[in-house]
Amino acid sequence: MRLTSLDVFRGITIAGMILVNTASIAEPNVYPPLLHAEWHGCTPTDLVFPFFLFIVGVAMSFSFSKYTDSKLHGEKEKVFVSLPYWRIIRRAAILFVLGLLLNGFWNQGVWTFDFNSIRVMGVLQRISLTYLLASLVVFNIPRKGQWILAGVLLIVYWLAMMYVPVSGYGAGVLTRDGNLGAYIDRLIIPKAHLYKGDNYNFMGDPEGLFSTIPAIVSVLAGYFAGQWIRSQKQINSKTSMDLVLFGLSCLVIGGIWDLAFPINKKLWTSSYVVFTTGWALLLLAFCYELIDVRRVRRWGKPFEIMGYNPIFLFTASVLLIKILVKTTVGTGETAPSTYNWIYQNLFVSWAGAYNGSLFLAIATVLLWLVVAYAMYRRRWLIKV
Repeated sequence: MRLTSLDVFRGITIAGMILVNTASIAEPNVYPPLLHAEWHGCTPTDLVFPFFLFIVGVAMSFSFSKYTDSKLHGEKEKVFVSLPYWRIIRRAAILFVLGLLLNGFWNQGVWTFDFNSIRVMGVLQRISLTYLLASLVVFNIPRKGQWILAGVLLIVYWLAMMYVPVSGYGAGVLTRDGNLGAYIDRLIIPKAHLYKGDNYNFMGDPEGLFSTIPAIVSVLAGYFAGQWIRSQKQINSKTSMDLVLFGLSCLVIGGIWDLAFPINKKLWTSSYVVFTTGWALLLLAFCYELIDVRRVRRWGKPFEIMGYNPIFLFTASVLLIKILVKTTVGTGETAPSTYNWIYQNLFVSWAGAYNGSLFLAIATVLLWLVVAYAMYRRRWLIKV
């Protein structure tokens, strides 16, 4: 069974990633919904990354079905269950290395790949680790235990962040440098290899090791949703409504939990996991109802095409952004970056600063849609 709505959902997420990554370079001349929340809170941009982890989980429920359903075949279970581990480890390793390559690309004008200062963690690294760990959970813990473990991980992370004291700060401090996650990152990862962006010293990493624990649940939530869809005997609106009800429940629970443990992407708080899972379920329900139930598919074709090679599009788009930001038009200290030259001369000149950043981001998405379409027509599928 192939879920076309999942391909569309994946394409929407990839398009969103490219859109916000491109627009954010023009900060502060960017519409607020296209920027991450400064600290606590959640903007539409903060939904993109957890959506991708959720999609990884949904896809796992389909790709792993021949192994997880093997219990129906009695003695064959022992043969089936041992098969995917090498594939999972290989894929996780490739994703992690790709993330390191992205982090090391173009340092001070050239690609030096300086091992003394390269950031260890990142977006692809988090996808790698959560995919690997969630896969181990799926293959080694019974279904009921998976649900219990997901809840335990969120609760333990919450209690640890709120009640384990941090040297020099105390317990329950959720500032950028005083939170437990940043403290653990500093203990494990040398400072030179931590995140250095956002114009402040984070003293941790927004995709750090400790906050990867609740991020595993973002993947498992997608897996649970995928298993729920697979368990339905028919493709109908009842499944869509069930997803909507689950999604609304998560939004309510996440909103209430926010009062005690604020929604925060950089800390990947437990309330953030539940809240963003709620939105992911709603968007999945929307795509499922239109694409798979009502067969209204034409609107989703561009997104389906973009969802065909998601890792390639993400990696290539980040490389392009780095090239545009690091290269200049002209010479000398005042020479503008290629990005700024394009932004100012081709967009700001007629659309204004805010609309210019938006239209440039949309144009970039359309550019990658053309690339994705060319690959789709030739059936070029770059698997990781």
